[in-house]
Amino acid sequence: MTDQTLADQPSFAGQVVVVTGAAAGVGRAVSLRFARQGAKLGLISRDAAALEALAEEVRALGGQAAVAAIDVSLAADVAAAADRFTDELGPIDIWVNDAMLTVFSLVRDISADEFKRVTEVTYLGVVYGTMAALRHMRGRDSGRIINIGSALAYRGIPLQAAYCGAKHAIRGFTGSVRSELDSESSQITISIIELPAMNTPQFDWARTHRPHLPRPMGTIYQPETAAEAVFQAAITGAPEYWVGASTVLTIVGNMIAPRLMDWWLGRTAIRGQETRAATPSGRRDNLFDPITEMHRTQGSFEGAHETAAILPGDATRAAIVAGGAALFFLIGFRAAGRSGRRARAALRRAGPQAP
Repeated sequence: MTDQTLADQPSFAGQVVVVTGAAAGVGRAVSLRFARQGAKLGLISRDAAALEALAEEVRALGGQAAVAAIDVSLAADVAAAADRFTDELGPIDIWVNDAMLTVFSLVRDISADEFKRVTEVTYLGVVYGTMAALRHMRGRDSGRIINIGSALAYRGIPLQAAYCGAKHAIRGFTGSVRSELDSESSQITISIIELPAMNTPQFDWARTHRPHLPRPMGTIYQPETAAEAVFQAAITGAPEYWVGASTVLTIVGNMIAPRLMDWWLGRTAIRGQETRAATPSGRRDNLFDPITEMHRTQGSFEGAHETAAILPGDATRAAIVAGGAALFFLIGFRAAGRSGRRARAALRRAGPQAP
């Protein structure tokens, strides 16, 4: 992005932006995106060394940074981090909930503790972050909360039951909070960003019980595309954004034919999430402990898309419903016309009737 392009962007100079899961992947891309606009970043992740490296990069881009090396599954620690960021940086303007974990496994092979861990970080981490943000934003009745969702919040797939369940829960939770804010005529907004497959370190360090290493399924996008959607939500406060054509197709396909999606995913999605490389014995993963040296923005998959369509969910959904309704009435109108022509032709063949 050129300096001229940056100059044309809305300024977040002086605004305080908190990002969970900040040290890698989408969270890192989001942090750097706001740093380029002069924001003050409160960075949350489990790994202190990775956070400090990111903080230095944020400062080099013109932003300010404070860090909190905590686990977002601990509500008290998240609340304390919010208090500390407010003391060090100022009132919180934007809070981005991005921290996540996953386990690639059939449900029959995953343990209860593993399932619980994914849920606590990926779902409850969003809950605790939202609660901390609201506690600081309510006094000013101002602020934006942005939750990182997924196309898999609409459509569960094999091998990721824990992750898909958590993302479904995030969507339900976000809707509940939004309706409560609406009931109060609050100026605080809460948004959700539904993402496609992302080229992040997730696939390099996620726990797997599969014989082959995991990979993103379908069209893959760079995490910077997600950061642009978050940036857009920070500007508009829109309820939902769908990122990438594959997200739209996943959501729409599940709206139209969920049982067909079950059948198709059952035959393609297990192989589609695995590489040909065998999972090595003793492979390290980040389920319970971070892996410092693997923190980076992009993952190891080539050919990921650098840009993506960013579509407002409400408008896109309305357009799809309107288009479907128009198609239904067009088909019905044409069918009625054909029936009428056949009836008139039958009357002509019958000839005049006797009085």
